[in-house]
Amino acid sequence: EEVDEALIEGVCDRIREELSSAEAELAEAFVRQYYRWVSPEDLEERSTADLFGAALAHFRLMRRRKRSEPNLRIYNPTQQEDGWESTHTVVEIVTDDMPFLIDSVGMELNRRGFGVHMIIHPVLLTRRDKDGALAEILEPHASDTEGVIAESVIHVEVSRHTDDDELDELYAHVDRVLNEVRSAVEDWQPMREKALEIAKTELQNSTDPEAPELSAFLEWLADDHFTFLGYRDYELGHAEDGELTLDTVADSGLGVLRQPGGAQSSTGFHKLPPGVRALALEPYLLTLTKANSRSTIHRAAYLDYVGVKRFDPKTGKPVGEHRFLGLYTTTAYRQPPSEVPILRRKVEAILEKADFPPGSHNEKALTEILDTHPRDELFQTPTGELFEIAMGILHLGERQRLRLFIRRDTFGRFLSCLVFVPRDRFNTENRRRIESILRNTFQAETVDYSTRVSESVLVRLHYLIYTEPALTRDYDVREIETLLIAATRSWQDDLEAALRSIHREEDANRLIRRYEDAFPLAYRADWHAREALGDIEQIEQLPVPDGLAMHVYEPLDEPLSLRAKLFRSGGELALSDMLPMFENLGVEVSDERPYELTLRDGELIWIYDFGLTLPGEGNLDSADTRQAFQDAFIRVWQGHVENDGYNRLVLSAGLTWREVAVLRAIGRYLRQAGTTFSDSYVQEALVVHADVARLLVELFRARFDPQNANASMADALTNEIGGAIDAVESLDQDRILRQFLDVVCAMLRTNWFQQGPKPHISFKLDPAKLSWLPEPRPQYEVWVYSPRTEGVHLRGGKVARGGIRWSDRREDFRTEVLGLMKAQMVKNAVIVPVGAKGGFVVKRPPATDDREALQREVVECYRTFISALLDVTGNIVDGEVKPPPDVVRYDG
Repeated sequence: EEVDEALIEGVCDRIREELSSAEAELAEAFVRQYYRWVSPEDLEERSTADLFGAALAHFRLMRRRKRSEPNLRIYNPTQQEDGWESTHTVVEIVTDDMPFLIDSVGMELNRRGFGVHMIIHPVLLTRRDKDGALAEILEPHASDTEGVIAESVIHVEVSRHTDDDELDELYAHVDRVLNEVRSAVEDWQPMREKALEIAKTELQNSTDPEAPELSAFLEWLADDHFTFLGYRDYELGHAEDGELTLDTVADSGLGVLRQPGGAQSSTGFHKLPPGVRALALEPYLLTLTKANSRSTIHRAAYLDYVGVKRFDPKTGKPVGEHRFLGLYTTTAYRQPPSEVPILRRKVEAILEKADFPPGSHNEKALTEILDTHPRDELFQTPTGELFEIAMGILHLGERQRLRLFIRRDTFGRFLSCLVFVPRDRFNTENRRRIESILRNTFQAETVDYSTRVSESVLVRLHYLIYTEPALTRDYDVREIETLLIAATRSWQDDLEAALRSIHREEDANRLIRRYEDAFPLAYRADWHAREALGDIEQIEQLPVPDGLAMHVYEPLDEPLSLRAKLFRSGGELALSDMLPMFENLGVEVSDERPYELTLRDGELIWIYDFGLTLPGEGNLDSADTRQAFQDAFIRVWQGHVENDGYNRLVLSAGLTWREVAVLRAIGRYLRQAGTTFSDSYVQEALVVHADVARLLVELFRARFDPQNANASMADALTNEIGGAIDAVESLDQDRILRQFLDVVCAMLRTNWFQQGPKPHISFKLDPAKLSWLPEPRPQYEVWVYSPRTEGVHLRGGKVARGGIRWSDRREDFRTEVLGLMKAQMVKNAVIVPVGAKGGFVVKRPPATDDREALQREVVECYRTFISALLDVTGNIVDGEVKPPPDVVRYDG
């Protein structure tokens, strides 16, 4: 997409206005090509003034330049000094057009941390005078090219840097790269001719049986399969101490290895271990490897090293080396190995050694492995070692397991590591883990990697681990492989192994299918797979739908802290509903981590992990207390227990939810009996004096437990409770606690110990023992409590008559019933000497105005009330109610 013509015209108008006619003509020709192929997106926010200033600045840099010398400027443009401004640092280059310029300059800028934001790069056809002054800018496709120079005009905007030292250093690096590109381009043809000369003279005259193949290889390189960047000739010699040296041949350098002056010793050769230096005396002709430096031209890869040894014709011993540095071209990487000299011999030798039947699956698979093997590895790996690696890959096949293959460079400068990873384990995190292990194992200086993802179930990672040759040491491939397997195991792998370790194969397979993809990423980040086993066990026992379970635990990594997991099948839970339930159980929630699981069959499970703190007394140290806490929470959520402050007694008094329900039922009775204290204050009195609350429950058990009732123990507990209450400082709380004691002592019967347990509690009381009850006091009283309904039945004597009332007076329905009982006594005085009356309230009416739904709830509450009365006053025999001696009948 070309830039808007109107934009270019605007800049040209400014040029004609502000420059002399002679300069304006050249500048306009420059501008029209400068912005012609720039993306409109790069210029859409630029003002005409800035576009004019940027182009004019670059044009003036171009006005005078000597042939073969680059003009370079790096600056931060300002309006005052440059006539335009930018938020970026600007690099301007004018030089002879050559291959690799943009690639190489951009590489260097990125390598130095100057991120590139925009590049403008027209190639202008120009004519200059003998002094290098710009005389003419031609059209891009001009036919008259006599005396024409093709010049690259490069404008790069990079991340802004204002430090002068940094900019000076960058200038030196960019200038160096421009000169290296020039050297490589100018010497490309001489280097290519040098390769052909070696192939046609030295190698054709060699008696080495490998010489013809090597000659063909050099010709193949020269046939546009290798980008020649540097060449130098070396001679073997000996230092004064007798050590082997490798010295350059004076003036033999070409390209990036140009070296004017006399011979010098190779700076890298003496760093090699003695054993590696001795390889220089080995009789092999060809060395293919990687250099220990990256290319600054074209691609930021480590340079490919092609070394051809020279031999003394008399002794046959090595005397030197022709060394080429460069990069294999894209064509070289794409050509089948069977068509590449050197490689074709290796492939033939490997297939022959494998000796698979022609056309067999194994032969085809091995051929495919060699065709797709990293091309650099094919060049550099000795045939025997390559055979072992290729056969190892073949045997790996499509098995989803991790395998590692390591090859050490001939000169010990790097290790090549091929890692095959199951596709489902391949991700950025695992790639970095593998790199970290390899880096640490081999004390790497730098690490390069490439990735190959194909239709195979395995992903191939190729790491080049560069090290100091002196630091190379022996290694155990299997040991490193074990580390990699452990580091790259997926969470699902660990879960599968954990399930198989505790379940039979059939059960393990079922659970693996059900849960392998169920746990979300957030859960896997927070929990080890083995920790999920307990959660799976909880979920497997969870009712579906609408099930809820809880597990309170101490985290291993957070000593002295408590957490609770809620397991929910079906819809998610609201935190606003959960917090009051925790608070009424005496704990505070410090944090919440929700996880949504989708099982294989589509079933939704929610896990909520809560951090808990216990601000008051009580603890969750014992297993019994935790179980009681968990049971109480679930019962509250299910609606079997009311969500109020009495639940704090689970922790403060060490009671179960059913034992707390006894005290709650008494507290509700006291409210109806006329106590002036609020429910919350009554609850607080019990929680503050949890020891008294616990003794009250023990007294209740001592009096009514069919298995362990003990009158003497009950008397002792009564006295102990009285003494404990005497020590209470608050008179109001003293009064509340004594009333609880009075009610327990006034009880005649209870259904609490009947088999069930039943969802309601009923007490038969002797009102004569409750002196604080309002007059008149009935002879017998039955109190009924459940989360759904409450009710009372008052009877004036053993022989009494009355009915049951549905009351709407939630706060004082006992007062209403007591009044009705008195009226009944007057009304029925002739028939029955004393009256009886009962009443109940509906505590959870439907939220809607549906009268039928309300009527159904009333009927259920009535049934609960009657059932609770019968629990303590009558028996059911053969389906018929048989009233006890002190009951005549109930009028419904």
